[in-house]
Amino acid sequence: MAIDWFPLRLSLEVAALATLISLILGIWLAWLLANKHFRGKDLLDALTTLPLALPPTVLGYYLLVVIGRASWIGQAWEKITGSPLVFTWRAAVIASTLHAIPLLVKSSRAALENVDRSYEKAARSLGASEWRLFWRVSIPLARRPVAAATALAFARSLGDFGATLMIAGDIPGRTQTAAIAIYDAVESGNTLVARTLVIVISIVTAAIVYLAKRLERRG
Repeated sequence: MAIDWFPLRLSLEVAALATLISLILGIWLAWLLANKHFRGKDLLDALTTLPLALPPTVLGYYLLVVIGRASWIGQAWEKITGSPLVFTWRAAVIASTLHAIPLLVKSSRAALENVDRSYEKAARSLGASEWRLFWRVSIPLARRPVAAATALAFARSLGDFGATLMIAGDIPGRTQTAAIAIYDAVESGNTLVARTLVIVISIVTAAIVYLAKRLERRG
C-alpha cells in the first residue's frame, strides 16, 4: 500500500508556522517577564504556562469556544474570509502555537535573565534605546539558548494531537496531521502506515532534540 505523505507535509508546515508565530510572541513575552516589573506579572506568567498544564482536550475545548463559529472571532473571520476558522489547517496552526509558546517563553526568559547586565548598562550609558538594546545586546547574548528553545518548540508543534483534533478535525487531505494519521492507522489496523510515520517522526524529533542540546551546551 502506498504511503500518503500529506499528513507529514502538513505537520511540518503547521509546525514551521506555529514556531514562527511562537518565536515572535514568545521572545517579546520572555523579555517582558525577564526585565519588567508590573502589576499582574505573576498572572501573565501563569497564563503563559497554562497550556503545558491543561489536558490537550480541555485546551481544544477552550479554543472551540474562543474561535468557533459561534464566537465573535470566528464570526468576524468568516465574514472577512467567507469560510470558518475551525476545521482548517489554520486552526491546527493556532493549536500548535499555544503548545509551543510556553516552552519558548520559559527557556528564553531564563536565558534573558542570565544575560550579563553590565553589557546592558554599558549600552544604556552610550544612549542605546530599549528597542536597540533588545536587538543588539540582549538577544545576541542569549541567541543559542533561544535557538535551542525554538527547536524544541518546533518539535512540540510537530507532535500536537489533542487540541489539533478538537479544533482542526481529522479530514484526510485537508487537516489530518501526522499524529492524527498515526492514530487512524493504528485504529484501522494499517501497521505499515503507522510504523512508517512513527519512524519518520521519531527520527525528525530526535534530530531536533539533539540540535537543541548542542545549542544549549555551546550557549
